[in-house]
Formats: sequence, structure tokens, C-alpha cells
Amino acid sequence: MTQQPWKDKVGNPAQIGGIETSILDNGIGRGTRIAWINTGTGFRYKVVLDRAMDIFDAFYNQHSLAWLNHTGITPPEPFSDKGADWLRTFGGGLLITCGLSHVGGPETDAFGERGVHGKISNSPAEIESIIQPDPMLGKLEMSITGRIKETKIFGPSLELKRTISGTIGQPTIRIHDEVTNRGNTSAPHMLLYHFNFGWPLVDEGTDIIWKGNWEAREGGINDRIFREGNDFKKCPAPLEDHNGTGEAVASIDVTPDSSGLCTVGLHNAQLGVALALRFQKSQLPWFINWQHWGKGEYVTGLEPATNPLIGQAKARERNELLFLEPGGTRTYDLELEILTEQAAIGEFLKIQQT
Repeated sequence: MTQQPWKDKVGNPAQIGGIETSILDNGIGRGTRIAWINTGTGFRYKVVLDRAMDIFDAFYNQHSLAWLNHTGITPPEPFSDKGADWLRTFGGGLLITCGLSHVGGPETDAFGERGVHGKISNSPAEIESIIQPDPMLGKLEMSITGRIKETKIFGPSLELKRTISGTIGQPTIRIHDEVTNRGNTSAPHMLLYHFNFGWPLVDEGTDIIWKGNWEAREGGINDRIFREGNDFKKCPAPLEDHNGTGEAVASIDVTPDSSGLCTVGLHNAQLGVALALRFQKSQLPWFINWQHWGKGEYVTGLEPATNPLIGQAKARERNELLFLEPGGTRTYDLELEILTEQAAIGEFLKIQQT
């Protein structure tokens, strides 16, 4: 192993990085469990253990990466599952998990009533393990693993086992998810990773990186952004018509590389920083780009998903809804990496040219 610069200079691994858990003690989020993860590279982020192990704050050096809504972190509210109630607890953050059985707007059909983006993000995790790095022994990996349940008597009963991991010295997040049907009947399954990015990473002139055939969501002002001839991959200044409920959304059949890996992300040339988000096409065949350029609510979402943003009812109608049989499991792997070296950024930007 190559000798590391901290050899014989550090006794406590926390001086370099690692995982620290705590409980918020003030404001609306009081009592909520969190974990700060420090990669030792200037890249650090906060995992909200009581909100499906989603990720809230995220920073690279002095730069914030995530968009944070006015709400901030709230405790889990498991009964915020009717209509648009989900929006009341949507604090933004780097990652909000949507599903496990419904993704999209509120809807009601013969199979039940479903609120915006499902229930899982309002569910606390049971933490199974925390593995700290031990640089003195050459162990640079760290991880935190928990289980989150979406269940009720008579079913369906789905469980998300999530591991968030990283390596000291690498500005990277790895997410490994396993969704299992713990019930005794077949269960519908939809999943969307709602990554939300904000200023200063997202700023006027920041490039949004993805490639694939796209379709704007119907209605509203979607076609004001997602239309032929408009450079909707270049972040604009705040837009008046995006104040309030103004937003634009497109579903993208993202193009993978020869190995089936999809890469999307952002590039802020002024900061000299790019962010690459990678996932497998076979696991997450769709990708959503959300753009909401309101004043004080300036955000773009990059959202790998199992389905376009159509909801369970429409997916069922199209025969595109996934089902997990009893004991069945689907796995998902994502990686988020911060890029600052010009050679690495150059390779990343080739995605849109191939």
C-alpha cells in the first residue's frame, strides 16, 4: 500500500474523516437522528437517519452542493401520505427517496389512494451497522447500513435496506439499496432518487449534463423550458414565471455507455467543479430533470427512476408497473463523485458529445 501523508502524524482517525452520529436539538427538526459523514477531501454530507437515510446538507470545501427548502429537516411524519401533504415535509436536501410503491402526483384508483411520491421518505431507519475507517491499519472504507419499512397489516410490506459508503481520500458517495417484499402477496414497486442541487454549484451558466431522448411533462409551463431550440441544459437566472408553483419537468430515456452505465451531472466552470452521478440503466432505466428557477427557490433535480414520472396508475395501465413477488428483491447502485481535475472534467463532459 502506498504510504499515506498522515502516517505517524495522526492518532485519532476522526482527525481525517469518518462518521459521526447525533440528534438535532433545536427547531422543527428537534429529536431527529442524523449522521455527518466526512470523506477527508473537503466533501462532507449529512444523512438523516430518521428520514429513510436520505441526505440533506452536502458541501465541497466552502461550496454548498444541495438545495435546501425553507422547511429544513423535519421529523418523519408517516401519515403525510394523502394528496400533496408530502410537500409539507419536503425539506429539499441532496437526496430524497421517493417510493417504494408509488412515484408521481396524488392519485386514486381501484387499487387505493396514493399521495405525492409515496411514503418511504417519512420513515425512520433501524441502523444495523456503522463501520468506521481505520487509516492506521490501512482500512479506508466507511459505511452506514439501515433498514426502512413501508408496511401495514394485510400488506403490502416492502423493506429498503440501504448502505451509504465511501473511502477516506475520495470525494465520493456510494449508495447500495435492496428493496425486498416481506409480505405474502405480490406488491407494486416504483422508486425515484430525487437528487436536488442548488447554489453555488447550480448558478447562472452551470451546465446540466445528460444525454438521451426526452419528453416534457404535459401542461403547465413545461414547454417554455423543454422545447426544441431552447438551451435547457444551461442554468438560467431566476425566472419570474417559476415563482410559486412554476416548474418544468422532462422524462429522459438516458443513454448508457457500452457497459450499461449512465452518467449525468452538473458542471460549474466558474467554480472549476463538476458533479457526476452514475447509475445502471438495467436498474434505473429512466431519468427525470426537474427545473424550478424561482426566486429564493432556485433548484434543479437530477432523478434516476424505475419509471417515467407518470404514477402507479398510469404505469399499471401501460403494463410498465414493476411487481415484487413475496421474498423478491431488487437492488440499486448509485455513485456521486465530485470532479475538480481538468482531465477528469474533460472526460465527463464528453458524455454529451458521444
